[in-house]
Amino acid sequence: MLPFSRQLASCLFPAVQGFRAGSNRRLRLRQQDPLIACVAMAACLLAGCSSVSQWWQNGGKVGPEYCRAAVPVADHWIDADHPTVKSVPTDYSHWWTVFNDPLLNRLVQAAYEQNLPLKIAGLRILEARAQRGIAAGNLLPQKQDAVAAYARSKFSDNMYPFGMFPGNREFSDWVAGFDMAWELDLWGKIRRGIEAADANLDAQVESYDDVLVMIQAEVAAAYIQMRALEEQLTYARKNAEIQQSSLALIQKRFEQGVVGELDVRQGGAQLAITESLIPKLDEAHRRVQNGLCLLLGLPPGSLQAELAEPRPIPQAPAEVVVGIPADLLRRRPDVRRAERQAAAQSARIGMAEAEFYPHVAITGNIAFEAEQFGDLFEWRSIGGKIGPGLQWNILNYGRIQNSVRVEDARFQQAALAYQNTVLAANKEAEDAIVAFLREQQRVKSLQRATDEIIRAFQIGLRLYEQGVIDYQRVLDALRVAVTQQDALAQSRGQVAINLVAVYKAMGGGWTMRCAGYVPGMDAGPTPADQPAPTPVLPNAATLPEGLPAPPGNPLPPGLPPMPE
Repeated sequence: MLPFSRQLASCLFPAVQGFRAGSNRRLRLRQQDPLIACVAMAACLLAGCSSVSQWWQNGGKVGPEYCRAAVPVADHWIDADHPTVKSVPTDYSHWWTVFNDPLLNRLVQAAYEQNLPLKIAGLRILEARAQRGIAAGNLLPQKQDAVAAYARSKFSDNMYPFGMFPGNREFSDWVAGFDMAWELDLWGKIRRGIEAADANLDAQVESYDDVLVMIQAEVAAAYIQMRALEEQLTYARKNAEIQQSSLALIQKRFEQGVVGELDVRQGGAQLAITESLIPKLDEAHRRVQNGLCLLLGLPPGSLQAELAEPRPIPQAPAEVVVGIPADLLRRRPDVRRAERQAAAQSARIGMAEAEFYPHVAITGNIAFEAEQFGDLFEWRSIGGKIGPGLQWNILNYGRIQNSVRVEDARFQQAALAYQNTVLAANKEAEDAIVAFLREQQRVKSLQRATDEIIRAFQIGLRLYEQGVIDYQRVLDALRVAVTQQDALAQSRGQVAINLVAVYKAMGGGWTMRCAGYVPGMDAGPTPADQPAPTPVLPNAATLPEGLPAPPGNPLPPGLPPMPE
C-alpha cells in the first residue's frame, strides 16, 4: 500500500526525489513463530506486491529509504579570477590567527571554553543521545514490570451461587510476580525511530558546531570593532587638540584686530562638534567591551584590565583563500544540520506507515499467588501464561493515511529547506567575498583622500596665518579631514570584519573542538592512514568529555557505547 501523498509528491516535487533512492540491503529472516509469519505474509499480500518488494529490499522496514540528494552549487566563485582570491584547499581550523594578534587568539579560546550558549548546545547533544538510547531500548521488551499485590475479598451471601451452597465467602489473595510485553518490530517502526534519533543526534552535533562558528566570528568581529573605535577615538582626540591650537591662534589674531569675531565663533563651534564625537565613540567602545564579556561568559567590566591598552586594528592579509563552493556542503555545520534534519524526517514517514499493518506482541507473566502469605513462595504457588497477540487498526486507515501525508509533507519541507540552506550558504559566501574585496579598494581611496585633505588643511592653515585666505577655507578642509579620518578608521576595521565574515561563511573554526586535530581535515574526509580526531567539550568538570565526531566518524572513542 503506497500512500497517495508519496505518489503525488513524485509529480509535484521532483527536486526532492533524490532523497528516496532505495538501498540494496536485504534482510535474512529468521525462523519465527508460525502465527507471526502468517500474519506478516497476510499483511504484505494485502498491501500489494510492490509493498512486499519494498519491505523486503528495505530490510524488513516499510517507508522510503533515505538518500541524500544532489543540491545546486556553483562551480566557482564569481570573483574567482580576482588576483587576491585563491580557490585552493586550506585549513580553516584556526582562521583567526591570520590577524597575528595574540590577545584575539586568547579571547577566542576563552569564548570556546566559557561561552554559555555553546554549553547549552553541548547539553542538547547529551539530550539527543539519551533520546537515541530510549529509541534503541524499544527493540527490547517494552514492558518489564515487577508486580506485587494483596487483596481481601468477600462475596455476598445473596450472590449466585453462594446463596445456594454453604462455604467460606471471605479470602485473601497475595501476588508477587513479573509481567512482560514485547511488540515485535516486523515493519521497522522501532528501527525507523532509531534512524530518526540517530539523525537528530547528528543534527544536534552540527548545531553545536554552528554555534561554535558563530561565536568565533562574533568574538573576532567585536574585537576588531573595538580596535577600530579606539582608532576613531584617537583621531577625534588628536583633531580636538589641533583645533584647540587653531582656536588659540584665531583668538590671538582676533585680539590683535586682524580677524573678526566670526572666525572665533566658527572655530569654537567646530571644536565643540569634534569634542561631541568623543563621548559617543567612548560609549560604543564600552558597549563592544560588554558584548565581549557576554561572549566569554563574564560579567560586564571583567575585561577592562586586559583590554585597557589600545592596540592597532588587526591587519587583514591581502589575499583570501576560499577553496571551491562545493566545499560548503561538508564544511558548513548549518548545511550538514539541515541535511540530517531531512534524514530524520524521512525515517518518520516509515514510522507512520507502519501503523497500516498489524502489531504482533508476545505477552506473558509469571507470579506467586496464594491465599496465605506463608504459602506465597512455595513451588505450588507458581502460575503464569505466555502467548502472542495481535492488534490491527483496520478501521483507522483514513487517519493513518493522513498521518503519513503529514510526515511526508514535513519531509518535503525539510528537503527544500536543505536545498535553500545550501543556496543561502553560497550567497553568504559570495556576499562576504565581494564585501572584502570592495572594502579593500575603498580603504585605498579613503587613505589617499585623507592624506590629501590633511595636506590641504596644513597648507590652508599656513596661508591663513599669512593672511592670504580667510578662515572659511581652512574650516572646510578641517571638517572634511575629521570626516575622512573617521571613515578611514571605520573602513580599515570593516576590511578585517569582512574577512571574518568570509571565514564564517566558509564554515571554518568548528574543528577546534577536535583534540589532536590534523590541519586540513575540515577540507575533506579523514584519510584512511590518519587516526580520527577525538572530540572534546570544554570545562570537563561540568560537561562530559565526549562529543560525536565530525562527519565520517559515527562515534568518537570518548563516548560510551550505545545500545543496539
